[in-house]
Amino acid sequence: MKTSPGVLVLMSMLAMTASAQSRPAADLIIIKAKVWTVDKNRPTAQAVAVLGDRIVAVGSNADVEAWRGPATKVIDAGGKLLLPGFNDSHVHFVSGGLQLEQVQLNDTTSKEEFVRRIGERAKQTPKGEWMLGGDWDETKWTPPQLPTKELIDPVTGDTPVFLSRYDGHMALANSAALRLAGVTAQTAEPAGGMIVRDANGNPTGALKDAAMELVNKLIPPLSHEQRLKAVKRALAHAASLGVTSVQHMNPDYEDIAAYSELLDRGELTARIYAAPLITQGVDDQVKIGIRRAFGSPYLRIGAVKAYADGSLGSRTAYFFDPFVDQPAEHGLLSDEMHPVSLMRDRMMKADAAGLQLCTHAIGDQAISIILDLYSELIKAHGEDDRRLRIEHAQHMAAKDFDRFAQLHVIASMQPYHAIDDGRWAEGRIGRNRASRTYAFRTFLDHGVRLAFGTDWDVAPLNPMLTLYAAVTRETLDGKNPQGWFPEQKLTVAEAVEAYTMGSAYAEFQDKDKGSITPGKLADMVLLSEDIFSVPPDDISKVKVLRTLVGGWQVFGQGQP
Repeated sequence: MKTSPGVLVLMSMLAMTASAQSRPAADLIIIKAKVWTVDKNRPTAQAVAVLGDRIVAVGSNADVEAWRGPATKVIDAGGKLLLPGFNDSHVHFVSGGLQLEQVQLNDTTSKEEFVRRIGERAKQTPKGEWMLGGDWDETKWTPPQLPTKELIDPVTGDTPVFLSRYDGHMALANSAALRLAGVTAQTAEPAGGMIVRDANGNPTGALKDAAMELVNKLIPPLSHEQRLKAVKRALAHAASLGVTSVQHMNPDYEDIAAYSELLDRGELTARIYAAPLITQGVDDQVKIGIRRAFGSPYLRIGAVKAYADGSLGSRTAYFFDPFVDQPAEHGLLSDEMHPVSLMRDRMMKADAAGLQLCTHAIGDQAISIILDLYSELIKAHGEDDRRLRIEHAQHMAAKDFDRFAQLHVIASMQPYHAIDDGRWAEGRIGRNRASRTYAFRTFLDHGVRLAFGTDWDVAPLNPMLTLYAAVTRETLDGKNPQGWFPEQKLTVAEAVEAYTMGSAYAEFQDKDKGSITPGKLADMVLLSEDIFSVPPDDISKVKVLRTLVGGWQVFGQGQP
């Protein structure tokens, strides 16, 4: 018997109703958005539905409205841009949280202002406590000059002072701190470090890399409450900037314990992948059988951080050729690399145990040595999905771009450094080497995966500044309006992908985050402007309206 068209329509409607009734309502829907998914299967959409902490639907407003139920929370995005949450592939999260309340010297443009701020903070520092923080940058002074203890002694007196250069590879101690540490003209230089001295051989107060430990070892450790407070400040700051995941390089175990405690309390508002120093982390994690990316969606370990060299700003990055302005020097290998065979043994042990290696290397020779070591461990242990990383990958030898790709090494990079260092880098390494500094485009052209971050608190945590830097390469001094080595610029889409999917891949989490895709964690950020449409120079001014982690709003006004 033939079924009438009316009956067919009725049957279809009943089937749709039954299907809708069998499907649970979403906990949250975001509608009327301009969704940039970073998912090549569906690059754009209008709306997103979330059930629990996962995305269940991405599509048109009508598609997602079908997930609405009586208790569903609704965000009307008003046409604003919705992106995956930013994943910072390289931070020092606790020191960043501490720096938010310590003396801030990065934007001082003269030694007089530098001294004034230190003197003001010294008056507020309780007797017997250390003054820390700083993030100073002498290249912003006119004329540039390294600060000395003589500069700050008159305003600090007996208060011990140890203030980091912004790159973290040099710090300035006053005389009180040097006395406590016993650092004198007779103090021997540690391997991988340098005590800066005056013409008579006396310490100036500036200590580089491993030499900083001469003073650092005397600084009282943070109390548990101080650490928790710093982490909570850092989490709030990250949420306000749309940063939903961070990869914490060289945390203390006490930092990881603080994260665990906040996770138990339901107060961990960013996802954290922790990579302790290889000097301690490799033995401990191997002993208990930890492997790469072990843990929960909120807190994971399974990586170790190593250091090959220092930084360009402190002239401790390790190069094949000498510095242009100091021809007798070409940088320092880190103390972990003395001898290189010791680093090889540690890396072999970590790789054999299935741990991920994340190695700081900035100078071209340091990078080349690490690629040599990575090649050796692959040859020893066979091919595997290691996701080996070089952190910073700042100054490349031309011969090593191909090796990066052949070894499947991830370039974990921080674009803000390019527009900061670009003010003065050529004066130290010349134009030829500078042309391969933060070579984003060259890496992509060679098929190398990029993972973006900030190195906070070395640079600002704000992703908008990172995207601006990657897209414009306009140095902070305004002297390169078309971009410093503009051939290395990225498109906005490429920069966003490196900051989301690229960073997720770098921590073995690309199946769970990094794009707005059904089944992935509902980590998203709503922006005040469309960064794909505004002039590139305006990207740095864009603000975050809402930040969602697992569908939970951790920053923003209004419901939910």
